[in-house]
Amino acid sequence: PAGLQANEGVTLVNRSQPNHTLLARYDGRSASLRPLQRAPRARLGRIHPRNREQTFALDLLLDPEVQLITLVGKAGTGKTLLALAAGLNQVADERIYDRLLVTRPVIPLGKDIGFLPGDLEDKMGPWMQPIIDNLDYLLGASEEGQQGRGGQRAPRNSWSDLKGMGLLEVEAISYIRGRSIPRQYMVVDEAQNLTPHEVKTIVTRVGEGTKIVLTGDPYQIDNPYVDAESNGLTWLVERFKGQTLAGHVTLMRGERSELAELAANLL
Repeated sequence: PAGLQANEGVTLVNRSQPNHTLLARYDGRSASLRPLQRAPRARLGRIHPRNREQTFALDLLLDPEVQLITLVGKAGTGKTLLALAAGLNQVADERIYDRLLVTRPVIPLGKDIGFLPGDLEDKMGPWMQPIIDNLDYLLGASEEGQQGRGGQRAPRNSWSDLKGMGLLEVEAISYIRGRSIPRQYMVVDEAQNLTPHEVKTIVTRVGEGTKIVLTGDPYQIDNPYVDAESNGLTWLVERFKGQTLAGHVTLMRGERSELAELAANLL
């Protein structure tokens, strides 16, 4: 179909019965539309797409052939949660990737509180807490309903257990230069705070068999040196538009809570 970009999501509507629809994705290699298959069959515990955009995003996240994904949307649209859920599934269950690597820029919201004590892991704790909260929620949700012997609920794995098994790494983005990262599922959260040069440095670290997902909201920027148009995430979306190895979804509807959605729209 003319005018469609590679990996663009499409809603097909039955002319005789408009309430009958089918979600599909444009395959740039074969120049054809293919129905979404991965998202409906994914087993992610109680995590499932709640709207059309999330369904398109999850289908891209679960497709190993699409190696670069950008997810853009306001707070509460599920960008990070979907990216982590798909990553855990492909690392721990399907074993497509060796490890889930999660990172985010170390840029504070508001005034800095100064130096943090301890070693690198201690210093990174406050910055990575939102990621850890999401991982603990996903791991708890994946074990919900599983019963152990005698009717007791089976023990839940935490993010620290996955880290100990070598399946998960949460690290600072500052130390990524010079590395080569093969066979990993990599999530870069809050990517709107990165400059185009920093995004280029990160994406060019990707090795063979690695998938990289960048998430963010261009209208919630804490870096004083970039804005909604000059940040690295927006720049990357435009540069990779139409590439068969890349996919992009803009998430519109907030799913965190009714209050969070109202605040995102009014404030």
